[in-house]
Amino acid sequence: MSVTIDIAGLPPERVLFEISPLAELCMALHALAEPGHHPGLHGWATATAAGLKPDLADRLHEADFLWNSTFSDIFLPFAGLPGGDGRAGATLAEELDTLDRLDDERFVSAALEFTCSSRYACGGPFRHDRALELAATRGPKQLDFARRLLDDPASVRAWVRRLLEDCDQAFFADTWHRVRTQLAADARHKGEILRRKGLAEALHDVSPALSLNAEAGRIEADKLVVGRTTAVDPAVGAGITFVPSSFGWPHLSILHAPGWRPVVHYPVGAPELPGPASVEVLKLRMEALAHPMRMRLCRNLARASYSTGELADSHGITAPEVSRHLSVLKKAGLVTTRRRGRYVLHQLDVSLVARLGSDFLEMVLR
Repeated sequence: MSVTIDIAGLPPERVLFEISPLAELCMALHALAEPGHHPGLHGWATATAAGLKPDLADRLHEADFLWNSTFSDIFLPFAGLPGGDGRAGATLAEELDTLDRLDDERFVSAALEFTCSSRYACGGPFRHDRALELAATRGPKQLDFARRLLDDPASVRAWVRRLLEDCDQAFFADTWHRVRTQLAADARHKGEILRRKGLAEALHDVSPALSLNAEAGRIEADKLVVGRTTAVDPAVGAGITFVPSSFGWPHLSILHAPGWRPVVHYPVGAPELPGPASVEVLKLRMEALAHPMRMRLCRNLARASYSTGELADSHGITAPEVSRHLSVLKKAGLVTTRRRGRYVLHQLDVSLVARLGSDFLEMVLR
């Protein structure tokens, strides 16, 4: 399984390495919402969360599906402007101005990406009714947010901008000041490798999960998802952008939405993870993870809690089949279950999976 990016005929100068404060804010918000995904950021996440004012914390919870189970494309707005140059803004304010330039239809579909992920790669129609149905599984706050966004996108867009500006004032300005030098140095380094050694070497330096298929004229990203896009669409503007992230490990995110410029959002650095559990427990858990479908289910469950119906819809199998796979994972202690209203939600215990080894954790979160 992989995400492929067609690059046949792409001039080398259209391959860019850029730093993006808005993209990094997305990853910082994700680390706050899902600290189990980021073992090396527990101290930062704990201290930052403790310092949030209650009103800001509540608003972040209301909009957390923008950065929780998926990384909304609204955090890479430069990629959504047809004919753009693929360059991020120098400041968060500049990137928020770029976000304001996206039309309402593009903003809404990107903001509610988690409700239409099965159509992300194929460009199918965006269904309001399905978006609301899936938003309901995230809880009443998320359902209300989705309704307001569909009914009055202008006011919600202004609300989102104020939220991100308040995050900048509360904690992100200091965070960005601390990490931007490292990210800029990494982007320059990758760009130099591209110029001196070529794209294949630059891709390998970005991530071992990326490779160049020169014969087919495409970049291939080894991920537990299938997708395809092109970096040579004249309607969008030829080019591909690589954006480093200090908060991103182990996520390697590929923006491959139809009508958007492709972006590879890659992590810089990786923390040390603890060793595996006992031999008997390890054997039970590895057997539970040996099935390909259960590995694919883990990709969803590592990012957020999902209902059986959502998983069945996402993977094209029946609800009873999903239940059987979940039963195996639960027996191994890998999945937790909780009830929210009439929905039963399942989620992977990421901190436990981390103890199985970094290779598996990085794969399901890639």
